[in-house]
Amino acid sequence: MSAAPVIGLVGGIGSGKSAVGEILADLGCVVSNSDRVAHECLEEDSVVSMLVSRWGDRVLSPGGSPDRSAISGIVFSDDAERIWLESVLHPMVNHRRRMTFESLDPNASGFVIDAPLLFEAGIDSECDVIFFVDAPLDQRLKRVVTSRGWSEENLTAREARQMSLEEKRARSTHRISNDGSIEDLRRLVVDAFARIRSLPPRTT
Repeated sequence: MSAAPVIGLVGGIGSGKSAVGEILADLGCVVSNSDRVAHECLEEDSVVSMLVSRWGDRVLSPGGSPDRSAISGIVFSDDAERIWLESVLHPMVNHRRRMTFESLDPNASGFVIDAPLLFEAGIDSECDVIFFVDAPLDQRLKRVVTSRGWSEENLTAREARQMSLEEKRARSTHRISNDGSIEDLRRLVVDAFARIRSLPPRTT
């Protein structure tokens, strides 16, 4: 295993985890975005077949690809269906992430795992440090309304199905406040990363 740190990213929905990941990428880190990888896995023929077998053609768009809006409507209204879908996608996402990290330059500055369910899925055990990206609710709501078209009810309902922000914050090793400008955020991330890189390399 490389001496490069493995950094987990957690935080509330709309807190700016992707922005922190982009800054870390600028610093030479390899970033794995679990949501993005899950969307890729969702398009695989084997997964599409499983979705249709369980939920029927209602989860397909007119072109035959998965309709993520329809799927979201199912899994966020029924915990059993959400747990089933996670049981299908999580192993695939984890496998792809590990394969990606193993195939890359071991001298990378760091490896970043941006995963909404980092703690719930036990992925924190793979991390050396965990950044909690903190942002006020009003700012997070503004971001998801603008970028995803969500309502406050959508945000509240989805967060209710995740570990509480208080517990995520308590279990993280670093807090990154994202309540200012992008320049403010960059300074905080650069400083935290520099402190992590100054620590002795971990042993295997």
